[in-house]
Amino acid sequence: MSFIAEIGEAEASGPAAAYYAAATRQHGQIYNLHRTCVRLPEPAEHFEAMTAALKERMGLRRYELVTLAAALALHSSYCALAHGKVLLDHGMTPQELERIATERGHTSITPQEADLMGYAADIVEDATAIGPARIAGLRAHGLSDDEIAQAAAAAALRCYFSKYLDALGTRPDPAFMELPEALRTALARGRAIEEPED
Repeated sequence: MSFIAEIGEAEASGPAAAYYAAATRQHGQIYNLHRTCVRLPEPAEHFEAMTAALKERMGLRRYELVTLAAALALHSSYCALAHGKVLLDHGMTPQELERIATERGHTSITPQEADLMGYAADIVEDATAIGPARIAGLRAHGLSDDEIAQAAAAAALRCYFSKYLDALGTRPDPAFMELPEALRTALARGRAIEEPED
């Protein structure tokens, strides 16, 4: 599952046990990312609170598209698959998602959304290369400074979480193998999905 020793639910105590309990209440089960985050539950909880606040301000679709773009640029299979799955669960088709992941500016998203996704990728690739002209382009698509700041925060937070998971070898959960093969290929650009147990 990862490069570090796992803390099982039965052996977890204190903050780790509380973290597992909260994850089970929220998701109905423990995922691989929880088994990595349980060693630092307090930062994980702060991260979840920050992303929840951003999602509330940005709206689910915009937050997920920006986060997906950052995850793809980071080659984070886990985060791209997870946030792609959220978009699927909220009405996007696998074909639309595959094309969004492989064709910047695809017609399934608006020009404004495409520019925000490009901005998120730019942040991942080299935030220091972003200048006033890039921000002016986002404003030209009708985005306020608050909205631009929200997108920057979402992309920057994804850098933290994706790199944390990948640095410790956390692989996407076997359930992602249920996605169509072409979509898995488009999203899983980094670590391979964990094989299901026989």
